[in-house]
Amino acid sequence: MSAPQLVVHRDKELMAEAAAARLITKIVDAQAARGSASVVLTGGRNGNGLLAALRAAPARDAIDWTRLDLWWGDERFLPEGDPERNVTQAREALLDSVPLDPARVHAMPASDGPYGSDVEAAAAAYAAQLAAAAEPGDHGGVPAFDVLMLGVGPDTHVASLFPELPAVRETERTVVGVHGAPKPPPIRISLTLPAIRAAREVWLLAAGADKAKAAAIALSGAGEIQAPAAGARGQARTLWLLDAAAASELPRDLYPPASA
Repeated sequence: MSAPQLVVHRDKELMAEAAAARLITKIVDAQAARGSASVVLTGGRNGNGLLAALRAAPARDAIDWTRLDLWWGDERFLPEGDPERNVTQAREALLDSVPLDPARVHAMPASDGPYGSDVEAAAAAYAAQLAAAAEPGDHGGVPAFDVLMLGVGPDTHVASLFPELPAVRETERTVVGVHGAPKPPPIRISLTLPAIRAAREVWLLAAGADKAKAAAIALSGAGEIQAPAAGARGQARTLWLLDAAAASELPRDLYPPASA
């Protein structure tokens, strides 16, 4: 696993714009190298802010959207089209504005989908979809995602892996149903840490003063059970993208020498 690297931006708007530019470059490079790219999206204000910035970026046209696979790190187990679902918000922020191949947009199942209210069956189906997309050389039964993005919650949760709950302790399965999440809705689907760690690069997004303590805890040696963000690492790179407010409680020895 790679050690965390930090980039601190002046504010959340600049962070979103810079992260969008960084993502465009990463996708274009992956498509040039292998013909396609694979990205895991995150919800929340920072994930959606990045997608909106990407939509507004002129350089977005450098991406071949038909050769991009999109996955999700977690999803609220709600009916299709519910405004609280991550995929609904992502479509509004970006996806409906670009020429994606619908077959390569891998949304997590909804609660009114083929598995009904059985969140465990829905999670198992998504795990099977990931396994089917994995190449022979990939690890852990999931594709080697080029970039896997995660928002960081004020309690240090990432995806729907909350401190101390069973999902963050999972070591075998790649996708799990989450029950009793401490923020609504209580039932969710989430990638696990083993699936997250299969990504080439993991980017953790945190902006705002309410994320400062979480960033400081996760980057100061906390265990992943108590601080799930601490366990989110990429194979080649782990990148924390912060604004100044979210970085305000970092120990000075962690603060990067240069910021943008």
